[in-house]
Order: sequence, then C-alpha cells, then structure tokens
Amino acid sequence: MQIARVIGTVVSTQKHRKFEGAKLLLVQPLTLDDEPRGVALLAVDAVGAGEHEKVLIVIEGRAAGEALGVKAAPVDAAIIGIVDQVDLHE
Repeated sequence: MQIARVIGTVVSTQKHRKFEGAKLLLVQPLTLDDEPRGVALLAVDAVGAGEHEKVLIVIEGRAAGEALGVKAAPVDAAIIGIVDQVDLHE
C-alpha cells in the first residue's frame, strides 16, 4: 500500500468491459511529509474518493483487481481507502 493524493479525474468513453461503471482517478504518490514522490498514476476508485483527498492505493495487479471485486480485471492500481489522518511517532 502507498499513500497518494487524488489530483484529477479521467473520463473514458471507451473502456474494457470489466471497467463499466468504474471511476478512474489520477493519483500522485506522496512521501510521509506530503511531498510528491514519483510519477502520477491512473487508479480505479473502489471507495468513492474525490479530488484532493489523500488515499491509500495498491499497485499490484492482483490486489488492485481484487479491490474492485472483479476477477481478472486488467488493473495496475486501485484506490482502496481514504486517509483521514496520519500520525507519526518517532
């Protein structure tokens, strides 16, 4: 799992049949200091996240597909949670 922020939405009029009704969002992975880390990713939303929300994502095909509840879905990344708060203890 990784923490990311939703930075945009993606609209697709033509998509794989297993994505029918699924919302696609653009997410930016973050460091623990809320700084951007790496490149933005396209993720399937499994929890109803919105723009600018901090989210939990999985970036593994099998785990991402299972988050949708769709077997053998061609998914690389999925949003599996909305982050309310992060507490760091040193």
